[in-house]
Amino acid sequence: MTTTEKTSSNTKNDSGLREGVMSGPELAAQAIASIAPSAVIAFTAAEIFLGAGTGTIYAFVLATAVILCVGYIVSFFAKRFPSAGSLYTYVSKGLGPTAAFIAGMALMIGSWGIATGSLNGAVSFTMDVLRLLGLSSIEGITWAVILTITIGGLATFFTIQGIRASARVSFVLELVSIAIILVLLISALFWAGAAGWDPSQFTLEETPFQGVAAGMVLAILGFVGFSSADALGREARNPKKAIPRAIMWSALGVGILYVFAAYTQIAVLGDELGSVASPLEAMHEKIGMPFWFGPVLLFGVAASFFAVVVAPLNVVGRIIYVMGKEGVLPEAFGRTHDQHLTPHRGLWLAGGLMITLDIIMIVTGNNLMDTLVWVDTYATYGYMLSYALVAIAGVAYIKKHNIKNPLLPVLAMAAVLAMAYVFFANIWPVPDFPVNILPYLFVITMLAGFARYRYAIKKDPKVTERIGNTHTEMMEGVG
Repeated sequence: MTTTEKTSSNTKNDSGLREGVMSGPELAAQAIASIAPSAVIAFTAAEIFLGAGTGTIYAFVLATAVILCVGYIVSFFAKRFPSAGSLYTYVSKGLGPTAAFIAGMALMIGSWGIATGSLNGAVSFTMDVLRLLGLSSIEGITWAVILTITIGGLATFFTIQGIRASARVSFVLELVSIAIILVLLISALFWAGAAGWDPSQFTLEETPFQGVAAGMVLAILGFVGFSSADALGREARNPKKAIPRAIMWSALGVGILYVFAAYTQIAVLGDELGSVASPLEAMHEKIGMPFWFGPVLLFGVAASFFAVVVAPLNVVGRIIYVMGKEGVLPEAFGRTHDQHLTPHRGLWLAGGLMITLDIIMIVTGNNLMDTLVWVDTYATYGYMLSYALVAIAGVAYIKKHNIKNPLLPVLAMAAVLAMAYVFFANIWPVPDFPVNILPYLFVITMLAGFARYRYAIKKDPKVTERIGNTHTEMMEGVG
């Protein structure tokens, strides 16, 4: 059987992704759930405050601006090539197949890593909620492993059942979480009264600019995954309009939410923000919220972490699916579930590896929240690389096709410089173990993936011709 015949045979067995089922709000839900703003609000502002002080809100403003630069370029491609391949497909249009694979591999690492790290957060806060409800025996390695399998299994199950089901679950949980936190933040401002107006946060006189720049790094990390709606190009209704809107408006909306949350935490807690273990719980206690609100607040954070387990898995599954269709990965990954029309093989693989790694970390005695930080940091390298590559690809694409867009190169330069700065800030000064070895683990993973890519094109040189061409208009199947 020839390569062409084999590809054709595989295509006939693929039911395809479910076409045109995701509305604009559901796409925004996918993007917002991938960001997990509630989890970021719970911790990031306090970390930034240590260096930036009252300039913390400026770190979030700058981060929002950088992310909107990246979002503009991603949207530029999404309007032209709506695809399940996400940045993998977009980069191929400007920089060719090899760069596309690097971007796709990096994005898979980023998405899978964020899901894997967030599973630890979901387990940790679920245990906290259960203990507050009187189940004091819910602690230790055994319960952590049981909850990891249960929560990770549920997340994987929802992604396989269907994109609408998983997106709605993520959206509802994240919406509930944000609503709970907004109730706390607004109540805190009312409690503070006149003291709730803090003009020192809007002046630059005492703002440590170096601290703001360092804080911007942490703030940017709070947006990773913001473009995940672009992986739903096949499943979205009117994707060339709906996906760019979902990406840009969700990033802007979350950025505004971050600024408001940071302002409120500083106005209410003041210098305490830099020393408390949990700023939201500290606010809850300080303003005298009812006792029952404590478990509700922790449930909101746990729900946010669960949402960010589900949403990135959707991205990983679809990139694996496109790579399977194009021959970069085994062709079995390029077929969807006959009934659910989801890339179930890739999702089972990603979900299984996610649960396995977290169990290994638990049984070897690592703290759940420490593991979250380590794995999320590892994932961040993937996002930064893929964002930088898509920005460069945007410039290359408009030059190649003589498209007049003077704004895109400027935004691309800002995005690339910001991603380079974020990367540098994560490796220098050299952090403590094990964070110091994470860049090397990332490079090793990328090299292993690249070895698979070289094997695929050696086995079938036409693979390079197919990369980037499996987009919405060309996906065969009955979905």
